[in-house]
Amino acid sequence: KSEILIFQNERDLIFGKKLKRSSSMKFNYKLHRLCGAYYGNPTTTDAFGSNGKGSGSNIVFSSDGNVLISAVSNRVQVLDLKSHTVRTLPIEARSNIKCMAISPNDVILLVVDVNSYAMIVNFVRGVVLHRFKFKRKVRHAIFSPCGNYIAVTHGKHVQVWFAPNHLRKEFAPLVLHRTYTGQSSDVTRIAWSSDSSVIMGCSRDCTTRIWTVDTTRNYQPVTLSGHKTMVIGAYFTYDGPRIDTCYTISEDGALVTWKAKYHTSDEPNEEIDLPPAEEDFEAQVDDALDFFSGGGPARPAMPSSLMDADKTQGHHLVQCEWVYQARHYFNQDRTGVVATTYNERSKILAIGFSSGLFGLYEMPSVANIHTMSVGSNQLINSCILNNTGEWLALGCPRAQQLLVWEWRSETYVLKQRGHAYGMRCMAYSPDGVVVCTGGEDGKIKLWNASSGFCYVTFEQSHQAPVTCVRFANPSVVLSASLDGTVRAHDLHRYRTFKTMTTPTPVQFLSLAVDQSGEIVCAGTMDPFHIYAWNLQTGKILDVYTGHKGPVCDLAFQSNGGTLVSASWDGSAKTWDLYKGNVPTESLQHNSDVVCVTCRPDGKEICTGTINGLLSFWDVESAKLKYEIDGRRDIAGGRKMNDRMIADNNASSRYFTSVCYSADGTCLLAGGNSKYVCIYEISQQLLLKKFQVTFNRSLDGVLDELNSKNMTDHGPVDDEAESGDETNYNAIRLPGAKRGDDGSRTSKVEVLTHQVAFSSTGREWAAVSGEGLHVYSLDEDMLFDPISLTESITPAAVEQKLASKDYSKALRMAVHLNEYALVRQVLENTPYASITFVARSIGPEQLERLMQFLGKSMEKSPHVEFYLQWCLQIMQHHGVYLDKHRGSLMRAFRALHKIVQTRRDELKTICNE
Repeated sequence: KSEILIFQNERDLIFGKKLKRSSSMKFNYKLHRLCGAYYGNPTTTDAFGSNGKGSGSNIVFSSDGNVLISAVSNRVQVLDLKSHTVRTLPIEARSNIKCMAISPNDVILLVVDVNSYAMIVNFVRGVVLHRFKFKRKVRHAIFSPCGNYIAVTHGKHVQVWFAPNHLRKEFAPLVLHRTYTGQSSDVTRIAWSSDSSVIMGCSRDCTTRIWTVDTTRNYQPVTLSGHKTMVIGAYFTYDGPRIDTCYTISEDGALVTWKAKYHTSDEPNEEIDLPPAEEDFEAQVDDALDFFSGGGPARPAMPSSLMDADKTQGHHLVQCEWVYQARHYFNQDRTGVVATTYNERSKILAIGFSSGLFGLYEMPSVANIHTMSVGSNQLINSCILNNTGEWLALGCPRAQQLLVWEWRSETYVLKQRGHAYGMRCMAYSPDGVVVCTGGEDGKIKLWNASSGFCYVTFEQSHQAPVTCVRFANPSVVLSASLDGTVRAHDLHRYRTFKTMTTPTPVQFLSLAVDQSGEIVCAGTMDPFHIYAWNLQTGKILDVYTGHKGPVCDLAFQSNGGTLVSASWDGSAKTWDLYKGNVPTESLQHNSDVVCVTCRPDGKEICTGTINGLLSFWDVESAKLKYEIDGRRDIAGGRKMNDRMIADNNASSRYFTSVCYSADGTCLLAGGNSKYVCIYEISQQLLLKKFQVTFNRSLDGVLDELNSKNMTDHGPVDDEAESGDETNYNAIRLPGAKRGDDGSRTSKVEVLTHQVAFSSTGREWAAVSGEGLHVYSLDEDMLFDPISLTESITPAAVEQKLASKDYSKALRMAVHLNEYALVRQVLENTPYASITFVARSIGPEQLERLMQFLGKSMEKSPHVEFYLQWCLQIMQHHGVYLDKHRGSLMRAFRALHKIVQTRRDELKTICNE
């Protein structure tokens, strides 16, 4: 019985090993980063062909001023300006984010979307603590300087809530403290005093109102009215413990300075006319205030110095009278002020205008320090200064542009901009270090896969949308466009060095490059031809004809001489480039073929059709091996104008992009749906499907629509804000103060343009209307018990390290598959002992050890130390690695990627 039990346990361990490896590679992908957009929401073109006005949230600095928090659609981007990296929080709001606020200790983040649904997020861990729905529209939210309160605009009112505590679980994390009223139109901005005792709200009724947070005896809220248009910013300045001045800025560019004039106790106060029985009435008022505010009996008299020290800024305002002091104008023709920020520490006021200009002014003299432009007709929706007042962050939603400007040195700390009108295609470099994207604006952008930032933009690359990009080698990228050109770009000099065209004007839909990087092929929309060029000379080698519809996709087999083309005529053809322009095989389908890809070993072809079928063909026999019906897998999502429910509309869902994994066992597929699917090919099984977004502001996310939004004349857009926000730079009608409300705009549809695996196999990316979604495994190392016994524990590894038995310690750590433990053993091994320890590693542990080396080297400054590890493993296990290089390709590429990155960094340092 014991032998049978031992056999069953070993069998379970082996099965668990396979299952864990399968789940590690296919199931455990998580969104790592959203590239391509760092501010604003995706927009579409309107009926006049111009970009929509765009909208965006406010941007927030952390307390130390080194981390910038920005909202993109319904996600939150965290940009570390010190390490120059970006990460996306693993949370999603229901709709596009409207405003954000972070606590002074950088722990709690409040996120409110356009439909007033709020999330309370633990910013450190990226976990949603609580969800809440405000009853009225929220335009601004801000934490108090003490961190105990949250103030939000609530329609015409201002609400102050007690801030939640992240250290304990609460039944109701948000508890209302008080609602402040008195304004006749919606509140736009809120400002706190430095001691959190006074709050100020700006309104669309051209007034600013000042309240005390707690009930203060003899204080009446003050209304400051001195503007002709709505007030969009107001700030306090201080003279010692008291508020000294208030600045209010309106949309028409007027700045009004209000002076706080404090009365002494012996001066008569003529603000309130009391009834004849003055003493009795004051006593009744005092008793009522004590009762409702929780106050007790009168305290004994205290010295005046102690009383002044105990007073808050709200108490000082009781004897205060606000006096109009000065008025200034920001003279900018035909532009309005849309964003303001003020830093009390440096006395700097920053103003953002609707024309793309921004200005810095020194207060209180309002002397202009800088006036610069971020681009013509770029609306600056949000601006903020960090705590030191040195860095100014600007957000332009129309171009999805985010800037951080250091005004003292007049340099950009950060300048990121997405593709106008959206991203269309992408490609990983062979080493996985660079991601290249092409957009509807005809531009090519290069992104660093490690940091997530764009470091090069080819501005004048194409005159029409880019339809496909491919890497010929790590230093050359090719792009095809609807303007009829194929261009080659040099990634060392960052310039276009070759332009390939055709004798007659055509529009290119697809592009492919052979393994050697010398032959370039492109498929056209009309006249359905495939053109081949020599990249060195730029001359046309041949024109392949035979398709009867647009050639929508091309792929080279691994041998380099065979090209596979997919066309809307319902066929996929294979071409031998060295045997003329006659197709060797024609793979017929029952419907239009929209995508094609070849397995890495070149023995299998996968095609996708518009009826949702994935067909797998054997290359040698040209016979169909099997099919996967994916219509039900990606079905779901009803658009606003759909006349049938999502379950009955599966016929319009199909895959438009497919990609094999590095080992050829899995297939990644995405299309005009909100889902991306991963299939196991040999068993034709759906392993997992990922929903790229849950943003309800996009079209096609919900499976069921609310019938109350449907009318006889079509659906009602519940997020239409034409009467809520001024539409700057829109087409103006005669006599109208705002843009044309009749201009037609459409929602961005949720779909996937292209999917691709990284060469390392540890991440894959999908291009959607929101940007580039990168899903990665790097943050999740699963427990994988292989040859594990009770004696192999972390304590045993520590014991072997202490006794200097490094070989056994490393083997045990790799068995436990814990990254921190493996890194500890690697770095505690002496440099002279690396040769002997690397020789003792078994073949079954090489793949995981190489993965651990790549991850450790990425985060370690010991470059030579880890290079010695790599060298010794290659020298002692080179024969085995070469023989099994197919199964170890993921580990090879992961290790090569980080070695190449370190080499480039050292090269940059040496050149400098």
